[in-house]
Amino acid sequence: MPEHKNSSVVSAPGKVLLAGGYIVLDRDYSGLVFGLSARINVVSHPIQPTQGVHLTEIVVESPQFDDDSWVYGYTPVEGHGGVKVTQLDPGTKPFKPNHFVETTLNYVLSYIVSLPAKQTLSSIHPAKFTILADNDYYSTTTTTSPSTPQRRFRHLGQTISKANKTGLGSSAALVTSLTGCLLSHYLPRSLFDLSTPSGRRTLHNLSQAAHCAAQGKIGSGFDVASAVYGSCVYRRFSPSLLSALPPPGTRGFGRAVVETVNSPDWDQEISKEETDLAEGLKIRMVDVTGGTATVSMVKLVNAWREGNKAEADGLFAELEGEVKVLAGALKVGDEQAIKRAMGEVRRLMKRMGVESGAEIEPDSQTKMLDELERLEGVVGSVVPGAGGYDAAALVIRDDEGTVGRVERFLGEYSQREGVKARLLDVLGEVEGARLESWDGGRWQEL
Repeated sequence: MPEHKNSSVVSAPGKVLLAGGYIVLDRDYSGLVFGLSARINVVSHPIQPTQGVHLTEIVVESPQFDDDSWVYGYTPVEGHGGVKVTQLDPGTKPFKPNHFVETTLNYVLSYIVSLPAKQTLSSIHPAKFTILADNDYYSTTTTTSPSTPQRRFRHLGQTISKANKTGLGSSAALVTSLTGCLLSHYLPRSLFDLSTPSGRRTLHNLSQAAHCAAQGKIGSGFDVASAVYGSCVYRRFSPSLLSALPPPGTRGFGRAVVETVNSPDWDQEISKEETDLAEGLKIRMVDVTGGTATVSMVKLVNAWREGNKAEADGLFAELEGEVKVLAGALKVGDEQAIKRAMGEVRRLMKRMGVESGAEIEPDSQTKMLDELERLEGVVGSVVPGAGGYDAAALVIRDDEGTVGRVERFLGEYSQREGVKARLLDVLGEVEGARLESWDGGRWQEL
């Protein structure tokens, strides 16, 4: 039986894709992504069964939301199929599936029991996994008094399906942190150690597989790469790596997951050496309370590119050049170069949106960012990633005066325009997924 630990805590950061939106879907191009200080944490707790009672249950809970917990049974699948988890009807409240959680459990548990090191279903003990998300992942419509202490993990007073996300990459951070916590909880350090290059490689590959399956294989994987490795210049893996995986619950699934995750054929390029933020600068995010349907925008851009290949390829090549320029400028702190590169990214993304019919930089975002860039201390701005109405990104000077000017402007702008725009507490940071130190009280702050 593998070494069993009482509790594990794994966290993974959010992300902001400063440059490379849409082009990062193509292996010919790359993207500049920064990790964020907002993290999703997953805490494991063993469930002690009553004497004489045998449980095969895993509970996943998200106590920041109303009635959001999920109970799963798990059973072996013959023919090297790994494990199939099935959500159990709680009986006392409505049955609400969570596709990202369930898919992650299927992939990770199947990986664990299918390893060559003689893991078996008996190594999967009943356990509870608690998801705790830093507040900036979700927009809020409530205000608190400045004298009211801010909880790190605020209760949001609604179900998770009704919460407005700020677009910081919550699904990738969730899948990555849950994957890391499951591996850390059930496997001895000889088979999984998050602090080692091989551990991070396993976490990356397995999280990519689970996340792609959960979201229908749409996406480049930059968000998972950032959740694992932190800030980087990223070039995607070949989609064919995951195309042969059978569905969970079928013969051969477990063996296929192990072979895929441990395959030497993963060809993503993750360069951390090119990414850093010079002293005196900060990346800050502005929530505009909305959120964007990324999948529909990707379809519009893909359709435009297919019908206008020469124009699209030229635009993509220009954006690729700005990825490298912006990364270099941020690393050395060249404010003029940062301003010019972010301006070019905005111009090219706006043009892509106009040509494709996707609201990549909506006019309302253009108006707000243009005005923000006129403030002293604001070096540059961009609508990151796929664009739309997710949180906008600013590069600003790291001083109280600049922060105060931005906050005052957003307050005045919100009143004038009838919107809700606020500066989030989250900052850009370079570190990826990590095993947190255990402090029971710290992880019960709700």
